[in-house]
Parts: sequence; structure tokens; C-alpha cells
Amino acid sequence: MRFTYAISAFLLFSFTVAFSQNSVSGTVKDDAGLPLAGVNIVEKGTNNGTSTNFDGNYEISVAGNATLVFSYVGFATTEIKVGGQSTINVVLAEGMQLEEFIVVGSRTAPRSNADTPLPVDVIGAKELTSTGQMTFDKALQYRIPSFNTVQTPVNDATSLLDPYEIRNMGPSRTLILINGKRKNLSALLYTQTSPGRGETGADISAIPTDAIKRVEILRDGASAQYGSDAIAGVMNIILKDSPNEGSVTVRTGITSEGDGEMFGVALNNGSTIGEDKGFVNYTIDLSKVNLANRPGTVNAAGEAADFGADIADVQEFLGRRPDAGNINGSPETAAAKFSVNLGYDLSENTELYANAAYVYKSVNSFANYRTPYWRTADPYEDGGFPYLADFFPGDNPNNPNGYDGYVPTFEGLLSDYNATIGFKSTINDWNVDASFTTGGNLQTYKVNQTHNRNVVYSPSVFIDANGNGSLDDGEITEGSELYRANSQQSFDPGGTKFSHNVGNIDISRLLSDKVSIGVGAEFRTETFEVIEGELASYDGGGADSFAGASPQNSGKFNRYNIGGYFSLDYDVTDAFLLSGTVRTENYSDFGNAFVYKFSSRYKVNDAFTLRGSISSGFRAPTLHQIYTQKAQYSFIPGQGIQVGGLINNVSTQAKLLGIPQLDAETSQNFTIGFGGKIASQFRYTLDYYNIAVKDRIVLGAEISATGDATNPLDILLASNNLSDVSFFSNAIDTKTSGIDVVLSYDNIMLGEGLLDLNLSGNYTIQNERDGAVKDIPLVANAGQSVVNETQEALFFTSRPVTKWILGANYDINKFGFSLNNTYFGKTTFQQQGLDNNLFTEFTPKIVTDLGINYSATDKLTIALNINNILDVLPEWSFKSKNAAGDALLADAAQVQNQSNLITFNQRYSQMTYDGYHFSQLGTMLNFSVNYKF
Repeated sequence: MRFTYAISAFLLFSFTVAFSQNSVSGTVKDDAGLPLAGVNIVEKGTNNGTSTNFDGNYEISVAGNATLVFSYVGFATTEIKVGGQSTINVVLAEGMQLEEFIVVGSRTAPRSNADTPLPVDVIGAKELTSTGQMTFDKALQYRIPSFNTVQTPVNDATSLLDPYEIRNMGPSRTLILINGKRKNLSALLYTQTSPGRGETGADISAIPTDAIKRVEILRDGASAQYGSDAIAGVMNIILKDSPNEGSVTVRTGITSEGDGEMFGVALNNGSTIGEDKGFVNYTIDLSKVNLANRPGTVNAAGEAADFGADIADVQEFLGRRPDAGNINGSPETAAAKFSVNLGYDLSENTELYANAAYVYKSVNSFANYRTPYWRTADPYEDGGFPYLADFFPGDNPNNPNGYDGYVPTFEGLLSDYNATIGFKSTINDWNVDASFTTGGNLQTYKVNQTHNRNVVYSPSVFIDANGNGSLDDGEITEGSELYRANSQQSFDPGGTKFSHNVGNIDISRLLSDKVSIGVGAEFRTETFEVIEGELASYDGGGADSFAGASPQNSGKFNRYNIGGYFSLDYDVTDAFLLSGTVRTENYSDFGNAFVYKFSSRYKVNDAFTLRGSISSGFRAPTLHQIYTQKAQYSFIPGQGIQVGGLINNVSTQAKLLGIPQLDAETSQNFTIGFGGKIASQFRYTLDYYNIAVKDRIVLGAEISATGDATNPLDILLASNNLSDVSFFSNAIDTKTSGIDVVLSYDNIMLGEGLLDLNLSGNYTIQNERDGAVKDIPLVANAGQSVVNETQEALFFTSRPVTKWILGANYDINKFGFSLNNTYFGKTTFQQQGLDNNLFTEFTPKIVTDLGINYSATDKLTIALNINNILDVLPEWSFKSKNAAGDALLADAAQVQNQSNLITFNQRYSQMTYDGYHFSQLGTMLNFSVNYKF
């Protein structure tokens, strides 16, 4: 009986401890005894949590047998069992979880940021959201000095996503990973004369910022570890994995001009799976950004000269529409983004993991306005289109039919998906990671409010003696005119699609406390498709403003490759590390590649670590570059909009012109640097890099007719009604070198608050062509080159020579203030059509961003961001190369003429397609409310 009572009492006590709610309070401090504000405290296995206030204090009600998890960015996570305690004070050790598990850059054991032999930037979620930028790529623009991206004003399909690059190397040379696995490329190939021309990259703007835990950016060549596309570096995006933390964020914003209104809602949440055996974390992000329009004031004299129009007609139109009806700047964009990340422990040694994302984006933008003196409706004027008065009735008071021109729309739909499933296991001390990744990107287009102005007739009809008609391939009698007055006004020009499937297996082991090895293999298939447009979109020249893809330029193309690597790390001593990796790849379409990487680190002490690496790399030509062939509308200075042709390297036309097939780029990378941590508050790194690329793939300049009617080039242009032709080639070798600097000083006591300071910068020492351009004989004999001064500028001088970010964060009581100043250095450019004695120089500018956060409660935070608070806009001016250039600049009329040439008569007077490197929208105000669950 006593035994029964004892058991009952014990069970009652256990039940009471397990299910009774205890109030626990305490203080959280760092190693130096300073209170930590904002530390997350969560009851393990539940959604119950809180955070410390400014004084480091917290209070939470939990079950009597609960375990509290204390986590804070920059400090090691700590777990403490409550065990009936009512007061628990905690000291968090500065070990920095992020540093302890740097995933990118190592194929053996992960190492801390201080111990890695490679320069790695680690950007937390808080740092990304504090920028106030709407998309992930724009947030990086104001956090990473060597990262650059900008929104181009009118570039057709590039309105769907903007080119980006690290270290001035173009988007194709930075590999993007999601949780360590390769993300698919975009289907878009940049073909306009803007930075990123001729390249493609992953759509990082599609990744919801609220789904990101941190970003690891390896600023070093890494082809040996990861394969193609890693010449400039690797960006590894780590997704959130918390099962207990969640929040909803509502964002809104507007520009200081009263346009570009933005509204967005993002939900991030998590949950445990099973009995705390796994987690799932998901994000839903919905947003809408309205049009922001920044046209210039068009010059009448330039217009009249370009279009052969009567100056009075031009002045009358511009008197009513000073911007010539142009709509350019930032397009209307709606986006829906979904992301999920999960892990599950199958056993003590095996974990199943998976992640997936889907993005849908709709963009509405515009082509250049077709003015009534450009596309005239006058039936008596040579080249007139009298039917336009019926197609586009306007409100011109001086024209009886009201026709006042028209503006074609460009509407794009983008969908992007990626997914990975895999498992990690430890088998006899061997760490095994096997996974399958799939991904794809689809972009389709619509062109409205335009017409097909080309003369094309329906198939002829043969009439026999009995009056019976039948379709005949011959040209016996002409049928009716298909387009012009009979043209449709909406067109489906097709689009592009890219997908890949990737299988990975990575195996590593610590052979001893000094030696670790890694070995792995990857199999990848890629498919690129050019989606055929409807007949009217390309027939005879296609829709005015954007021609569709014709059957002969469409199709589905694929390839596969298989690669393997071996990696060895040797800790000679605790301070001295040697690391090496070799890799071989075989591509089905161009052959083999073998690359290597050797790196080392010598850690004198915490205050000083010396590191360096040397490596070879490669980048396979993308399927986009190999197979894209199309007619393209482009602005040609002095000639207006012309239709040029892009010939692919495997076409019949390429063989006739002697254009060789593409081969892989190869590179040699060298990096040396040092860094350290002083007194736990001050951190610094400085790294020098040198990248030499051989056989760099470029989309060459437009090659025009030679004037010899018997020349194969002239025959090709005439027979296809093209003004010029361009193509890809391994045209140049390049050299790029520079210095990256990162400094931070944290936890400075200032009054009643804490101040953090950071300074980071990139300085380009050398970025230039190495040796002569490798022109084919046809181009060289015509006195032209695929790499002219405009192309050189795009590759080498269209990004800032230097870029620096100086930031300060100050937390006091419930308020947090951030002030960031981003210095964009000088860029220079040689625009197509500009006099050879001149060039343009973009003025260095400082863009200042202010952020204010207010923690109304432990769960509710209100934030206001004012980006570009001083309303700084891009500015450029002409510079002279010599005395002839000085004479031009001394003549106001010549200056105006040159300015008209490169801005399409001031349509883009605030910027052009080339050297400006931050937004032309001016001040932007963003307001957000975040509520934590």
C-alpha cells in the first residue's frame, strides 16, 4: 500500500513538474559582462518564445521540465534545462554559430570564418532586411562592395530581372547555391548594350528575403570545388531552419516623386515534425510595385534630324509631350514567391533534408514611344502608314483624325522553380551527402499596342481552266496583304525556357585530428528552349518594337556533363593549414576540363591570420550563348531603332561567315590576404585578388555591311533585311585585380546605447583586355572588330573603380538607428556613335540610407527606411581625349549633338544604358511592420 502511495505521489509530482507553468526570468550577457538585447529565448520543441530587452532581461512562462534555447547572431547557442528554477542568468560565449559552420568554400570539414583560408562574407537576415530594399539582389548592392547590380530603363526582357556581378566579372561567372546546391540559371540572355551583355545568371531577385537565414559569399575562384560558373566566386544562400520562430511583415513604400508605390506581405513560419525529430520552415511573399517613370525632355532639333521630320511638327508635338511620350524607369511588377525548407532525422546518424521554391512574376513595361513624325499616318508621305489613324486614335488637336503616335507595351511573365531532396548520413565515420536537385526558369512575352508594318502577302492561288483554286508554293498570283492595315495589334512573340537536373554525392572524413578528405561527383543535364512565337510576331520582320522567335530560330537544345573532385585538408599545426582540391569534368558538347585549387592559412593568433590561394577555373559556354539566334530591335545613334541579327555559332550562316564554335573559358586565380579579431570587438580583413581569364566569351559588337555587294556579310544582311549582325566568340583574354577590405567595430558604449561601426570596400586595380582581339578574318578584313570601344567599356569600365560602404548601427532602449553611406566611384564609357575624341564619365556619388526601428513590444517592430535620403541622382559629363576633343567641347552645338546621339535625343538624359550604377528613382521611403509569433 505504501508502495502504491509512493508511486502515485511520484507520478503526481512528475505530472506537476511537466505540465505546470513556471515563470522564469533572468539576464543574458556576453563574455565581457555587457547585456545583450534581442537574444531569442525559445522553449525547446514549442512555439513559445520571447527575447531580451535593452538591458538583457527576459521573462517567460514555460513548463516545469522545459529546456530553454538561447540564440543570438554572433554567439554560440546555449540550451539550459529549467528544472523548477525561477531565475536563470546566462552568459553567451562569443563563438559565432555562423563562423563555426561556414558551408561554402570547403569540401572537407566546415571551418570558422576566422579559420578558413578563403575570404568569405557572411550576411545575416537582419542585415539584408535593414537595407529597406524590396529584393534580395538590391539588398546585396548596399551590403557587399564588390557586388553590383542596377535596373536598366528600357531593355525589353531585362525588365524581368537585372544583371548582377561580383568583381566586375559579369553574372555568368558567379555560381549561386541554395543550401549548398546549384541553383538553375535564368532563361534570359542579356543581348542589349548594357552591363551583363551576352551573359546569363541565376535569378536571385526571385528569392524571398524573409526565407533567408544568412548568405555566404566566397570571394574567390572555386571551379575546382563546384564546377563551371565559379570563376569570380560563389554565393551560398542558407534558408531559415527554425521550427519555433515565425513572423509576418507588411511593407509599403513610395518614391519622393509620388510614384513607384509598393506594397508587400511576407509570412515566415516554422513547425516541428514528429516528436522533435525534424523541422519545416516556410515563407510566402506577395508584392506589387507600381510604375516609376523618369523620362527626359526630348530635343526637337535632334528629333527632326533623326527622323527627317519638319521641325514645326516636332516642336508642336513636344510642346504637348516634352518627354515624347516615353515611359522608362522602373516597370510595374507583381510577384508571388514561395519557399519551404525541411529536415527530418531518420535515425541517430541519418538526416533527410529538402527545400523547394517557386516564383511567379509579372512585369509590364514599354518600348520607346512611336511619335507621329516617326511612324507617320500621312498617306501622302513616303513610308507613311495611313491605317495607324484607325489603329491608334488620339487627341491631337491639329490632326483631324487625332492620330498622335503610340507606345508599344512589353509584358513579361516569369516563373522560376528549384527543389532539392537528399540525405546526410555518417557511416563508419564517413560523412555521406547524396542529393537530387531540379530547377527551371520560364519567360514568355506579350507585345500589345503595336502592329506588323511589313509588306507580306498571303500564299498565291493557282486557278485552273475550270476555275478551281488550290494553294500553290509558286508565286503565280499574289494574295491579299496579311499585315499593315490588316495587322493584329497584340502579339505572342514566344519566349525562352531553361531547366536542369543535378545529382550530387559528397563524401568526407576526418582521417585524424590533422587530416580530412573529401571526394564527390556530380551529374547534370541542362535543357534550353527557344519558344516559337506566332506567325505574325516574326513574319516579314515581325511586330514593331519586339519581333518574335521564328521557327528556324526556335527549338529545344540539351547537353549533359559529369564531374568529380578530390579534396584534402592538412592541419600541419593548429595554426598552419594546407588545403587542395582537383576536379575533372566532361561535357557532351565541348569536351573535358581539369582544374585545381591550393589554399593555405597561417594563424599567428586571434589578432592576425595570413591566408592565400591559387587556382585554375573554367566556365562552359551556356546553352543560351551557343544556340540563341534572333532578330533584335536596338537603338543605333544617329539612325534610330534598327533591326540587327544575332547569329548562333552552330548555324549555317555562321559556317558561311567562318564563325567558329564556342569553347570554354579558362582562368587563373590568385588571392592573398590577412585578417583578425582584436579584443573581441574589432574585426578586419584585407584581401588582394588577381583573375586572368583566357578565351573569354563575349557577344560582339554589331558588324555592319562593308559596301561590297559580293561580300558574304553584305549578302547575308541584304537577304535578311538586317542593318547589322552580331555573334558570340571566345574573343579576348582579360586581367582583373583588386583589393577587398572589411572592418567592423562592435558594442561601443555610447550614452545609454550600443554603437556598431563597419566599413567595407572594393578597389579595382586592373580590369582590362590582355592582348589583341581574336577577330575572324571576315570582320578583320572589313576594318571592324567584335570588341570595339563600346564593348571594352561594357566589360571593363562600366562598373565603379571603387565602392565603399560606411555603416553605423545604434541601439538605445526600444529604438534602433542605422545610417549607411555607399560611395559609388567613377565609371567611364564610350557610347556607340559618340565621337572617338570624347568619352563620358559618371561622377562619383554617395548614396545615404537611413533606417529607424522601434520595438513597440517583444513581438512587434515598426521600421522606417529612407533610401537615398539626400535624393542623389546619377550624373555624367563629357571628357576629352585630346585637342580635337577639347575643340568639340568648346562648341555648344557640337556638345548638344553628341549628347543627343547617346541619349536618343535626351530620352535618357539622366542616364544611358551604360555606366550609371545606382537607381535613377531618387529618394525612396519604405515603411514596414513586423510581428513575431
